[in-house]
Amino acid sequence: MRVIRRGRRAVRGARAAVRRAGALAGALVLTGHAAQSQDLAEGVYSAEQAARGREVYQDQCATCHGDALEGSVGPPLAGDGFRSVWSARPMADLVDKIHNTMPLQAPAPLSRQESLDLAAYILEAGGFPAAQAELTDAALPGIALPAAPTASAAGGDLAVAPIANLAQLMRAIAFPASNIVFNVQIKDPAADVPPPTGARSFDFVEWGSTVYPGWEAIDLAALALAESAPLFLAPGRRCENGRPVPVDRADWRQYTEAVVEAGRAAFRASQSRSVDAVLEVVDQLNDACANCHRVYRDAGAEGRGVGTDRCRQDP
Repeated sequence: MRVIRRGRRAVRGARAAVRRAGALAGALVLTGHAAQSQDLAEGVYSAEQAARGREVYQDQCATCHGDALEGSVGPPLAGDGFRSVWSARPMADLVDKIHNTMPLQAPAPLSRQESLDLAAYILEAGGFPAAQAELTDAALPGIALPAAPTASAAGGDLAVAPIANLAQLMRAIAFPASNIVFNVQIKDPAADVPPPTGARSFDFVEWGSTVYPGWEAIDLAALALAESAPLFLAPGRRCENGRPVPVDRADWRQYTEAVVEAGRAAFRASQSRSVDAVLEVVDQLNDACANCHRVYRDAGAEGRGVGTDRCRQDP
């Protein structure tokens, strides 16, 4: 997977003044008001707020997420399925996700207050008690969702023997997905509206690019990275030159986990629908790829990554 990134410094420099102004304004607001850590078990929302959130849910969300938050077209917002996705994540991430992206493909997202109310209802449905005070933006930085038991990240339990060699797997998933994330440096996803297919003969690839465009494409690319990287650890997979993938080496596992974490970070950033937030994690993704490439792909004469030199397992 060859990483190509363009213009990161130039793109970020163009936004520097705006970010500095926003940071200054934020500092003025938050000075002396750092959020205190709050325990969900002690209550972070009011019953009245959860009741408002229930109305929002029934009107705007139940069609996709089920009458009992069990999931339908959309994912569950209660139970094990919800906890596994949102395990140990800041409450602010959940509210931002609702506010920036829901309802999906609606003309306008929910208001900030509706998003806070809906989050309160989700907490109520999850069995967390109510308190007197309402859930507010000011309180969000001090609240985290509880950690859920997690499955092992290794690919060692895969039941299906690998078909692709490592280079094919990288080129099929990691390479295109990374470039979709990297492309945020030069193209605002909110302005990315693919043109219609026009009068040309039908093309599935061209048509497919119009189905999940813009920010949703960034979401999906980040998820593809996070979910597919453990496949690098599948026993029996071989490199393009026939050598076995070094799945038992600690550094290979470390590099794989770094790609998983970069994909997760990119997905979290994408949920904010902020170009600047995604730009903040571009280096993390690039470094995760480059660090592994330096050892296992670009080894050999002059760092050219000659095929016979790849996937060496020298100590």
